[in-house]
Amino acid sequence: MTNNYLDIIRPGINTTFQDKGRDHLYHIGIPFSGAMDNRNYLIANKLVNNNLDSAVVEFAYQGPHIKYSGDKINFAVTGDVIFSIKKNNAEIEGNCYQSYQIENGDEINILSTNKSVYGYLALGGELDLKFQWNSCSINTKANIGSNDGKKLDTGQRINIKKINSNKDLKKINYINNKIENIRVMKGTNFDYFSEQGKQTFYEKEFIVSKLSDRMGMRLEGPKIENIVNTNIKSEGLTKGVIQVPADGNPIIMLSDHGTVGGYPKIGAVASVDYDRLVQMAPGSKIKFKEINLADAETLFKLYEMETQNLLSQI
Repeated sequence: MTNNYLDIIRPGINTTFQDKGRDHLYHIGIPFSGAMDNRNYLIANKLVNNNLDSAVVEFAYQGPHIKYSGDKINFAVTGDVIFSIKKNNAEIEGNCYQSYQIENGDEINILSTNKSVYGYLALGGELDLKFQWNSCSINTKANIGSNDGKKLDTGQRINIKKINSNKDLKKINYINNKIENIRVMKGTNFDYFSEQGKQTFYEKEFIVSKLSDRMGMRLEGPKIENIVNTNIKSEGLTKGVIQVPADGNPIIMLSDHGTVGGYPKIGAVASVDYDRLVQMAPGSKIKFKEINLADAETLFKLYEMETQNLLSQI
């Protein structure tokens, strides 16, 4: 039995284990899942000298309060997050994008995200988790992944199989840029919508609904007019595709989305904007901007290069 473990004092909101996700399973109805904000996920692992595909703790709005028992270990928090560290009854205010070392009896209290949604806690070592289809990523809608596919809970103990020998502390100066204009490509059912509906989609402002989660982001605003049919034969969906149901309010499919759907698809979010899209909290304003496929591919390649450049600085 391991002597290194975390006890969950408070689980926080929608706290799960995530990694790079699972692919090649859409044909059996299993979505990709994985960390919502891939860049923050990668940076968290790099700060604690983990492999970049290691499991982390992902949380939304409020994170967990945990007590650590065991040998010294590094940890880091990424995102726009407020958290503190308790050592020997002294409370230290933590900084994101900086690794810290904790030891037996120390506590990490992740209080909240700051006008964003997702944050990440990485520990410098290997968590003792069960994998399903080569991933520990939890999809709570389908009860897939580690922890029996469920969120973390009060009183739960998380064992650590291995602590990294490299305990160098690291830091990077990084700011999560906010985004308002989400770049999109035309969807496969773009012509189902009237000219007025298309104009509404591109020119009007939408609000992120409180009904958003890891499965989808629901938007509220002016109705997008459909002139053909508000339902289609169910067909495959991908992450970032934008469906418009009969009420005219768009729904953006996110990482735990269903793999098929029967609502017309007006557009698809360019992958370059996905990390920042998912960080838009309820009440945030969104406007869509059309780009073509070639530009979307170029922008994503540049975003990937920028991410790798950031990782190389750590």
